[in-house]
Amino acid sequence: MLYVSKDGIVDAERVEVRTFSNIERGKLDKVNGIVVHQTNGPTAQSAFNSYRNPGAKGAHFLIDRDGTIYQTASLHKVTIHVGLLQSRCLSTRQCTPAEFKHMRKLEDQWRPQETSKREYAKRWPERYPINSDAIGIEIVGASKEVPGKKYPLYESVNDQQNASLKWLVKELADTLGVSMSEVYRHPDIARKTPTEAASARW
Repeated sequence: MLYVSKDGIVDAERVEVRTFSNIERGKLDKVNGIVVHQTNGPTAQSAFNSYRNPGAKGAHFLIDRDGTIYQTASLHKVTIHVGLLQSRCLSTRQCTPAEFKHMRKLEDQWRPQETSKREYAKRWPERYPINSDAIGIEIVGASKEVPGKKYPLYESVNDQQNASLKWLVKELADTLGVSMSEVYRHPDIARKTPTEAASARW
């Protein structure tokens, strides 16, 4: 279990605190999930630089190439790290017949904004975790275009990063009461490049 201060800051030897107020939004009351991302940048510093911009998006933690874990936002604050949601009931094949028909129509017509808007209006666990109830973890890693491939290819998450990710996810899940079944790679729940965090292991 992690010690978390009243300000939402983790006190642990493996975590270096470097928070950025520009990525913190409103109050995060209840954590229902954890979402694992890759930065699409070459270094931790490139992510930190972007976090200094007004209105920046970001996550609560960042794992550097050497496995260093940085806390970049308070656990009591919302950060913007989940984008357009996929339909959970379609993914899990648990839609009601009426919902299935409606969501399938949106998918067939490729209307991801409408799908996402409908999902955001639902309560968890009818939908996937979103910005208002999820902790985000970024892993430093860039992507590159590959000739003949539809999507960019993210670089592999290395052993040091995966070791830190495994520790951090377990500690956060235990501390915040999050089920391990509610830990996701970003593309699993949102409209993101499928190769993002594909090699992340926890």
